[in-house]
Amino acid sequence: MNTYLISYDMAGGGDYDALHEAIKAYGHWAHITESLFAVKSSLSAKEIRDDIWQYLPSGSRLIIVKSGTESAWSNVICTNEWLKKNL
Repeated sequence: MNTYLISYDMAGGGDYDALHEAIKAYGHWAHITESLFAVKSSLSAKEIRDDIWQYLPSGSRLIIVKSGTESAWSNVICTNEWLKKNL
């Protein structure tokens, strides 16, 4: 399984709860910043994008990135341990 970063800018009128529940449905996830999640999945970035996109209203932005080999962070919402283990 790979770790993917999901970043979005939701256009007005969107349902954050529905979007967040869809992301959390991947099972192994972390809420990193207000509009950035990480998930573990065997799906491709395109498949995750296609799944998540339906929860965003027209005019929104979405990017899915497969986690790389180096990362750094400060003052995130999730635990440092999750990021150390999974990014």
